[in-house]
Amino acid sequence: MHLYQHTLAGEARFEGKGLHTGQYSHMTLKPAPADTGIVFFRTDLGEGKSVKALAENVSSTARSTTISEGEVSVSTIEHLMSAFTGMGIDNCFVELDNIEVPILDGSARLYVEAILEKGTIEQKERDYISIPQTVEVKDEKTGSWVRIEPADAPSAEITVDFNSRVLGVQTASWDEGTDFANEIAVCRTFVFFHEIEFLFRNNLIKGGDVDNAIVIVEHPVTQEQIRYVSETIGKPLLKVTEKGYLDNLTLHFDNECGRHKLLDLIGDMRLSGGFLRARITAFKPGHTINTMAAKAIRQLLH
Repeated sequence: MHLYQHTLAGEARFEGKGLHTGQYSHMTLKPAPADTGIVFFRTDLGEGKSVKALAENVSSTARSTTISEGEVSVSTIEHLMSAFTGMGIDNCFVELDNIEVPILDGSARLYVEAILEKGTIEQKERDYISIPQTVEVKDEKTGSWVRIEPADAPSAEITVDFNSRVLGVQTASWDEGTDFANEIAVCRTFVFFHEIEFLFRNNLIKGGDVDNAIVIVEHPVTQEQIRYVSETIGKPLLKVTEKGYLDNLTLHFDNECGRHKLLDLIGDMRLSGGFLRARITAFKPGHTINTMAAKAIRQLLH
């Protein structure tokens, strides 16, 4: 186990469009003192406008995780938060000049690469979050649940079931011995073709393209539908593979979508306020149930 807190040894800069807003933003990760945690600053709103990455500040879980304090909101934070956890970063100031974190390639890969390039600084001893009893949250409507059990070291295991003939039932797991950078961080976000077509036609997904998402073709589609999506995102005519995905990219793993849901869970659970000394198991996790679980931990301990 990593017994000491860490922060970045230098600044790391990113820029790009947000997946949902389509707005272009610039983001800088900066070293922070021990016991700071993760704090986002909205530089476009003026000096000192910040929001702490804590579960009680979650304001929306519609297709991504948004945190807010007063007038300050930051959305789609889950991939960055997952990178902080997977790479052992306790403390960081995140400066952002727009509301949404850049989606980049739809994974946490570029954040992890920057952390590895900049290096880290060891700080004071880390206080892991220990829970006195098992915490479980359920969504009766969706059948989703997340269970957090006391343990000697952090771990997470998920089962994903979209009732999809393409995805099937996928599982994925992580602990401190996992090669997070190569086995979890590289796994990209995904969307079903029928969802992305609807979102495009209704102007609801302004920053999405097939460079940052796996597209699952669950139902039969026409050439006109594929042509519409291809033209909307400015790409040559795409095709559907034998396995049921658009041919815009090649999967890193057969269960890449499941691993991405694990990536999201790790990021959302970081909103509990630090590193959990607990075993997390989840069925059909998503931002809503994930952040409910993080809130339950915060409420249990405060």
